[in-house]
Amino acid sequence: MRIYLASRSPRRRELLTQMGISFDTVVFREGLRADNETDETPHPDEAPLAYVERVARAKAEHGLKIVYERKLPLRPILSADTTLEFASEIIGKPLDMPDAMAILKRLSGQTHRVLTGVAVNYQGRTEYVLSSSEVRFRQLDEDEIRHYVISGEPMDKAGAYGIQGRAGMFVEHLAGSFTGVMGLPVCETGELLKKIGFRPL
Repeated sequence: MRIYLASRSPRRRELLTQMGISFDTVVFREGLRADNETDETPHPDEAPLAYVERVARAKAEHGLKIVYERKLPLRPILSADTTLEFASEIIGKPLDMPDAMAILKRLSGQTHRVLTGVAVNYQGRTEYVLSSSEVRFRQLDEDEIRHYVISGEPMDKAGAYGIQGRAGMFVEHLAGSFTGVMGLPVCETGELLKKIGFRPL
C-alpha cells in the first residue's frame, strides 16, 4: 500500500523512505496563495500542545480534500507538524535571518522542548500521535550563531535549527526521539500507521 505525504519537507520524505514506506506527495500552496486550512499562525493564547495537534490534523484533512479535488486514488494521508516550546512560548520557523539569530541566542545554554504531531487521515477518521523531546543546547557564541545562520540551514526549520545538520554540534543533551526532532518520529509514525491497518514491516 502506498500513502500520501502531505508535506514539502525533505526530512520527512527521507524518513519515510528510511522506514520503507512508498508514498506520493500532496503539496499545499504557499505564500500569498496559501490555503487558509493549513495556516500555521498560532491562535491567541494557544498552548503549544494544542497548536501542534491542530496544525497536524488540519494538514491531513486538507490533504484529503486535495485528493478528492484531483480525483486521486484514496489512500492514507500522513501529515506532521513540528514546533518548539520554550518558556511556554511557541517558536516556529524564523521570519528572516535576524529572527533566526534572535531565536538561537534565546536557546543558547537552555533546554527547550520539540513537539512533533503526526496525523493520518483514512477511511473517514484522523488518528493522531505526539512525539515530545527535550533538547539542551550548549552555550553558543555570537560568531558561531552568525555563521550558522549565514549557511541558510535554519531558515525553513522550526526553532531555527536542524538537528541532523550543522546544528547537531549545538546539542549537549537529547531526551526523546532524534527523528521526532528532525520532523517525523519513525517509531510513533510506524505505530500510528499500524492503527489503520498499514504495516510498514
